Amino acid sequence: GCVCVSGSLPNGKAATKEDGLHARGQWASKAEFLLAVAGQIIGLGNVWRFPYLCYKNGGGVFFVPYLLFLVLCGIPLFLMETSLGQFTSLGGVSAWRTICPLFGGLGYASQVMILHACVYYIVILAWALFYLSYSFQAELRHCNLSLPENATSPVMEFWEREVLRLSSNLDELGPISYKLALCLAVVWLVCYFCVWKGVKSTGKVTTQGIIYYLKPNITRLADPQVWMDAGTQIFFSYGICLGSLTALGSYNKYNNDCYKDSFVLCLLNSFTSFLAGFAIFSVLGFMAEEQGVDISTVAQSGPGLAFIAYPRAVAMMPVPQLWAVCFFLMIIMLGLDTQFVSLEALMTSVSDLYPHLIRRGHRRELLLLFVCIVCFLLGLVMVTPGGLYVFQIYDHFSCSGASLLLLAICQSVAIGWIYGTDRFSANIRDMTGYSPLPVFKLCWKYLTPAVCTATCLFSIIQWSPLKLGKGLVAPTWATALGWVLTFSSVSLIPIWAVYALATTPGTLPQRVKQLCSPAKTSSLPSRHFPNHNSALPYGPAMPLTEKPKQPINDIIQDHMT
Repeated sequence: GCVCVSGSLPNGKAATKEDGLHARGQWASKAEFLLAVAGQIIGLGNVWRFPYLCYKNGGGVFFVPYLLFLVLCGIPLFLMETSLGQFTSLGGVSAWRTICPLFGGLGYASQVMILHACVYYIVILAWALFYLSYSFQAELRHCNLSLPENATSPVMEFWEREVLRLSSNLDELGPISYKLALCLAVVWLVCYFCVWKGVKSTGKVTTQGIIYYLKPNITRLADPQVWMDAGTQIFFSYGICLGSLTALGSYNKYNNDCYKDSFVLCLLNSFTSFLAGFAIFSVLGFMAEEQGVDISTVAQSGPGLAFIAYPRAVAMMPVPQLWAVCFFLMIIMLGLDTQFVSLEALMTSVSDLYPHLIRRGHRRELLLLFVCIVCFLLGLVMVTPGGLYVFQIYDHFSCSGASLLLLAICQSVAIGWIYGTDRFSANIRDMTGYSPLPVFKLCWKYLTPAVCTATCLFSIIQWSPLKLGKGLVAPTWATALGWVLTFSSVSLIPIWAVYALATTPGTLPQRVKQLCSPAKTSSLPSRHFPNHNSALPYGPAMPLTEKPKQPINDIIQDHMT
């Protein structure tokens, strides 16, 4: 994927000033929007995370819960978030405070999750940059490393001994690897300057790997972690519940066909994941045959699976240095644009919340610099010998699993039961000219929250400590730290609800009624919201520029009368 980065506005125009404030802007074309979203959702989640989760959860059986989540949760929530941003012209926080004030905490929770993701996701790019720096040598070290006794393969040894210098357990973090820290600093530097001004098969393949990939082991469906991983992968790779889709959609023209866009982008994403799985498992099949072991035990380093299978494939090609450089550059580019868009979504939300504070002078750039430095410093713990284990804890708890599922449930309740599926479908029809399929209303109200709730309960009942690889199980203190990461985001939903109820005037029933009705803002004409409540005392932030809204018909008013 790729993201267009030019100028200070999404359409590449120079920023204009009005009362000293930078204008918000719009996408100049549909292509800019599609490329930006594709850059966000098609990335390491496809070529790194999806094959890793397939491998971890027994191969082809992973497709069963994956497809279930795709149809019942992925596409409906993707459409919900994109159309929400397009309809409100606001970023993640302000959009939820406007559409359903009681659930304004959803926006804050998603921004905290973006911050967590920015801390650990970029470490993968540091690993890739480390490999890239070694790809210019006459002899690729990750293919020709001298092996100690009982070693498995050169690529495994290079990954664990040279790149990670992996410790034996989580209690031995060890000193920071200066090489990896330098790689991490370089990647963060690139990220900062790219977001600074705003957005815009092998010759030796065995069938063993492909069979493992496509042939399901039905017994694995009894493991709740398989279902949790499937839901997490859909949400993670689609960018759902992170506020980025809402932020990107907010720059669309009012009459953009976000309905068709959602289908195209979702199918493209899942097809890319499926294709990447073929590449990974064909190489794993070859490595299993080469080592004379079962494919389920050929690689045990979890998140590093892509850094084992792909380099092994590269080693079998002619002129491996050229292919290695191309591959690791691809990994870096795929990851960078996801990081760009995540940071841009965060900046959009903050700017929409405090436009008069952020959109002046160089304050946006200074805030971004502060965020990048803090995330870099936090990420240094993951470039230590025990860093891989910390990375796995972050990956498992901070913005995946229970936290994403809980946010998905709350989003469904907010739109399905409070704002109303009929009203939301009517909003989409007003923008696109036609209503979404009735099944979407069914998903938003019943199926999506039901599937997510069932998965949460299933995983709680069958809960077991996180396995870190090499037979290690996360110690109690690490699991406790993981749950702190989880609740650091999701706890903001009830905290915001209590705060809103406490600060809204009136009796308790009046407060609940007001907070469950859309707030009036200058960017949303009253015709879209038949319930004319007064603005909340903490008033949602308002965009600085009006979209050229050209409603196709007056069905909202007719629908509500």
